[in-house]
Amino acid sequence: MRSMVEGACGYPTWSWRLQISGAPPMRRTLAILLRNPLSLLGLILVAAVVLSAVFADFIAPFPLHRGAVVDFANFNKAPEWPYIFGTDLVGRDLFSRILYAYRISLILGVVVLAIAVPIGVAIGLFAGYLGGWAEYVLMRITDVFLSIPPLVLAMSMMGLLEPTLTNGMIAVTAMWWPWYTRLVYNLARSEKEEGYVLAAEVIGASKLHVMFREILPNCVPSILTKMTLDLGFVILIASSLSFLGLGVQPPTPDLGSMVAEGAKYLPDSWWLTVFPGLAILVAVFGFNLIGDALREILGAEQ
Repeated sequence: MRSMVEGACGYPTWSWRLQISGAPPMRRTLAILLRNPLSLLGLILVAAVVLSAVFADFIAPFPLHRGAVVDFANFNKAPEWPYIFGTDLVGRDLFSRILYAYRISLILGVVVLAIAVPIGVAIGLFAGYLGGWAEYVLMRITDVFLSIPPLVLAMSMMGLLEPTLTNGMIAVTAMWWPWYTRLVYNLARSEKEEGYVLAAEVIGASKLHVMFREILPNCVPSILTKMTLDLGFVILIASSLSFLGLGVQPPTPDLGSMVAEGAKYLPDSWWLTVFPGLAILVAVFGFNLIGDALREILGAEQ
């Protein structure tokens, strides 16, 4: 039985190329992770963030503190047992709220990428492969979005919408799809000159078949790498919106709003800002390290 996946006319597609290049048997993946301690560190950090978000209900010592709970007997306490990260101005445990804030941030990041990536990839494929007027119109629209600073665009949209989690997802998605359009557009332009694409065209394969069955699989490594890198940046942008009062609103726990609230009381109540800020740093840093490792494993071009 043949182990390769073939495209039109027997030309090898992406799966075959990965086998030729030796990527990724598990042994090679582990070798890369062990050779680069930073990649291993990224894996540990991301695992900690994801597990904290998923199992927050079981890890958090005070699960009810994720909502509108008031405990003035323990308000604004410095870190001590059982409040290992201290408490906020109404007595809620910061450690518990950070765990639930991770859940909110990851949900936002996953939903944003789940919407933005298909939109951006589809537009990039059509523009890169079809060329002509389709390329001109689609890429000029993309350039308009890329010309606006991402945070400014998100702030403008959130200024028009009610500051909720759903609207925050919409605002961040509106600024994120053009980056995938530009990436896939460049990849599609180079891939459409390859022999396997020309062979598919010669035997009469439809344009949709060529784009989604021949070209797209060869773009997957770069798309996956960028998605991993972007997940940390989506969390950072969402936290920035909340910091400015345009994102998730209290009492829902959010890392950005927690930093903004605690910044007013520096340096006396330092824990109000330091621990949520470190939580953002851990998430962004971890996803960036994993993205770099994934780029090396898959041999992705950025």
